[in-house]
Amino acid sequence: MGKIEAQGLPGYELALQDAVAGAAGEACPPQLGRALHYAVFPGGARVRPQLCMAVAAANGGGDAALTGAAAAAIELLHCASLVHDDMPCFDNASERRGKPSVHQVFGEQLALLAGDALIVAAFETLGRAAGAGDPARLPALLAVIAEGVGAPHGICAGQAWECEPRVNLERYHRAKTGALFIAATAAGAVVSGGDVAAWRRLGDCIGHSYQVADDILDAAAEASEIGKPTGQDEVHGRPSAVRSLGLDGAVAHLKALVDASVEAVPPCAGREQLQQLVRNQSRRFLPRGLAGQAA
Repeated sequence: MGKIEAQGLPGYELALQDAVAGAAGEACPPQLGRALHYAVFPGGARVRPQLCMAVAAANGGGDAALTGAAAAAIELLHCASLVHDDMPCFDNASERRGKPSVHQVFGEQLALLAGDALIVAAFETLGRAAGAGDPARLPALLAVIAEGVGAPHGICAGQAWECEPRVNLERYHRAKTGALFIAATAAGAVVSGGDVAAWRRLGDCIGHSYQVADDILDAAAEASEIGKPTGQDEVHGRPSAVRSLGLDGAVAHLKALVDASVEAVPPCAGREQLQQLVRNQSRRFLPRGLAGQAA
């Protein structure tokens, strides 16, 4: 803990730096190493690792290194999904987090490999931290995080639903975005000995909120406001809350989801503070002109 405090970094950010430094070391092909660093730093809002850490803290904390590693692993997996999502075979997005997307800078081949390497780095980070601390929690951690990434319920399945002719919007949202939020809250509970089932519901609610908000941003925000191209759901014919409910209907749906997320925070020390954190985060979800409607 002293090392983290000395550097002024949260545990997950220090773990992210260590993971990328290890993957992009001297033995790594230089361009791949640069692509890995570019994909992770500077980061976005880091919502998922913060959520993982908050859940662990709400349950009394756990091994600091393993908690930081779990949060970092989830962020590495998220970054990998963004790299792949932006590629020409999917969104062909030119920008991400306010800068050119990875394939725009390094080319498609290195973008694909960088995403793959980040996925592997996520699980290596977990293994190393568990090996140096308490390995007893590792099997459960691997299970909840892997479930949030693969098939049939994880973000890979969520991306695959875009290739289907008919899509259940709720199932699509739960896999594409909700799954990694569920992994974040479940992992936070695992490392701290909390009730995993109870915290999974919170992740599900927040993830659903986040995806509906993303649909709204795609339809109503400026690209400069969110750091990536907008109008993509319409261009690619993807299912979205706005296309299904209209903009006003989607905003009303988001408000209901935020309320459900607040109520889903299980009984714990500091429940009111965590509920307020959920509400505060929700205000960041919407374009400036609509933010008050979902508060």
